[in-house]
Amino acid sequence: MKKVLLVFDGQHFSEGAFKMANFLHEQEAILVTGVFLQPIDYRDMVGYSSMGAVAPVSVTPYPTDETVITKNMARFEERCQHAGMEYRTHRDTDMFALQELQKESRFADLMILSAEMFYENIGKDQPNDYLKKILRQTECPILLVPENYSFPTKILLAYDGKPDSVFAIKQFTYLFPQFYNWETKLITLEEEGDEFPHQDLIEELATKHFANLTLEMITDETRKSFHTWIKSHKDYLLVSGAFGRSELSNLFSKSFLSDIITDHSLTVFVAHK
Repeated sequence: MKKVLLVFDGQHFSEGAFKMANFLHEQEAILVTGVFLQPIDYRDMVGYSSMGAVAPVSVTPYPTDETVITKNMARFEERCQHAGMEYRTHRDTDMFALQELQKESRFADLMILSAEMFYENIGKDQPNDYLKKILRQTECPILLVPENYSFPTKILLAYDGKPDSVFAIKQFTYLFPQFYNWETKLITLEEEGDEFPHQDLIEELATKHFANLTLEMITDETRKSFHTWIKSHKDYLLVSGAFGRSELSNLFSKSFLSDIITDHSLTVFVAHK
């Protein structure tokens, strides 16, 4: 049994995120912990002195509708009971919401949150600043889900030969061995004069975890059409490494993932060391 964090930003209840948790529970029983956060993180509103100490500033609290949070918690508990899921509820409404969420992630196998609704009050264009921070700071893998989607039936592995992309693939296989028989495509970007990076090694690893694996190299000529293709194939679950790190190739960079998240077309699995 795995421990899964289902994250709500206080004022919103994500049907998409809950639906994904229930889907995973149907594959294998999980413990789902509903985390209900403060509607704003005050860390960004606190000034720092030149010595690094927190400077005294006046912070006006964001109006928190405790009634809404309480109703969402009750809704979560009722839905879990109906689905037969073991559950816990954590009300992390301290001032530093993202810091609390990072700590929660340290003690979880997986986090699920809405790629559309996560702190949309501070930025509706996703990934907003809060989502970007969590993608960089989380201490467990994340599943980002759209609000309206069909359950994935295929897997798309983004691979560039670098440690983060391999780490994400391994984390996915460790968490979801039940998807062994899903049709799986491992893609990489063709760089001028390069071959498929470490092809023998990645095949040795991936073929032991994915029974229906194919490898594909994306050329410069097909890169634009690939971006269009991936957004229209909503039956895929995209597996990718760290978000916005300089060592990733252009295909799997921050802008690539941002486009996918912004389009709300695919479920995305992100993991980093």
